Amino acid sequence: MERSGKTYDVEIERLSYGADSVAHLPDGRAVFVSGGVPGDCVRIGLTDEKDRFARGVIQEVMSPSDHRVPPHCPYADVCGGCPWASVERAFQLESKRQLVVDALVRIARMAPERAEALVVPCMDVGPATGYRNKIELGVGTRTGRTIVGMHAARTADVVKVDSCPLLDAPSKKTVRALSGALGYLCGSQDLRLERVGIRVSKRTGDVEVALWTEPGGFPRAHAAKVIADALPVTSVARVMSKGPAGARRIAGVEGLYGKGCWTERVLGETMHISAPSFFQVNTRGAEKLVECVLDGLQVGPQDEAMDLYCGAGTFTLPLARRAGFVSAVESYGPAVRDLRRNLERTGADNVDAIGGDAGIEFPRTDADVIVVDPPRAGLAKNVVEQLSEQSARAIAYVSCDPATLARDLARFAELGAFSPASIVPHDLFPQTFHVETVVCLSKK
Repeated sequence: MERSGKTYDVEIERLSYGADSVAHLPDGRAVFVSGGVPGDCVRIGLTDEKDRFARGVIQEVMSPSDHRVPPHCPYADVCGGCPWASVERAFQLESKRQLVVDALVRIARMAPERAEALVVPCMDVGPATGYRNKIELGVGTRTGRTIVGMHAARTADVVKVDSCPLLDAPSKKTVRALSGALGYLCGSQDLRLERVGIRVSKRTGDVEVALWTEPGGFPRAHAAKVIADALPVTSVARVMSKGPAGARRIAGVEGLYGKGCWTERVLGETMHISAPSFFQVNTRGAEKLVECVLDGLQVGPQDEAMDLYCGAGTFTLPLARRAGFVSAVESYGPAVRDLRRNLERTGADNVDAIGGDAGIEFPRTDADVIVVDPPRAGLAKNVVEQLSEQSARAIAYVSCDPATLARDLARFAELGAFSPASIVPHDLFPQTFHVETVVCLSKK
């Protein structure tokens, strides 16, 4: 990483929604500092300068913050998976709540006192390490050899690691075993690997490896044998994708070994998830989200429910147990197939599983309660408009991005039909800046 040669002594002021903390230079410009903790007095070297802001890295911590703690992982400074590893846990929770409040005030133009009243303390859903059921490994080259490991913190490099403390404890050594197996495979042939996913479940015992590759020839049997010999997998899948960077699409999925899917148990429901499908990386956290949504909506047996962006059925399945009927909409093909299989396995015959874009395939029903769990981009404007026309008594909005959540709440406010009654941040991703938020909107 290039440095400008300039150094400054600054005090870290706050954490941002991102990997960097924020301080100010003597000339008033904001400077984004990697690895800083609010209250730190640090010497930084600038790596980039603009007219209105700069970026820097810590050269020395001259006076550590009271909120600074030793990181839980020896790779925390170089791996990009834990940008808040040096931040005290309680302060992480406070900061995540504040990120939500700040987004509501800055983007939704909500009065600060109202935002403070609506947003409750961030929920601590469980352990700060060993909580992930999934990690993704990057693929790179070094001196002509293929390297499989974690994504680096400030560059596009790949960091070779022995284990990941965020992965479920019995499986954290899986990273080293799989990296070795794939390094061996890539030493003799080009697998055209793009990335590698590992999913584990201590509830079902499943361990799945997903190899993301370009389409084309592939040593299926050899790859499956080498991986199965290296670690106790229950499934090995190959996911083929094609298209320009940032707009890759699935071209096919092949089962190379085992059952061909990954299973997880959520609030008594066993869900089958294919390799390309999304599922919350924190299973216990996913349960807390479901409980928060169901408590907020107070779903009864006479209710008709709607579940938009439903994925493989994390909210659909428990809704089907409580409501009279559920209309579930999902646009991603692999997730739609998983949803239908999960509904069939559980015997839920009161769900209409609709494949398609939520804005186009919006159910023409009079739902009493609605759940929306969109991707990071949030709700399309026409979806907010259609939701605002509903006669439903309540909407539960599950968001993974405070900025797009605030934007959408501003759109709801403009239309005037629904208003937030409660906003509950959940810390599904300790050691990172990410926060999951459940907003219950009630009919005005």
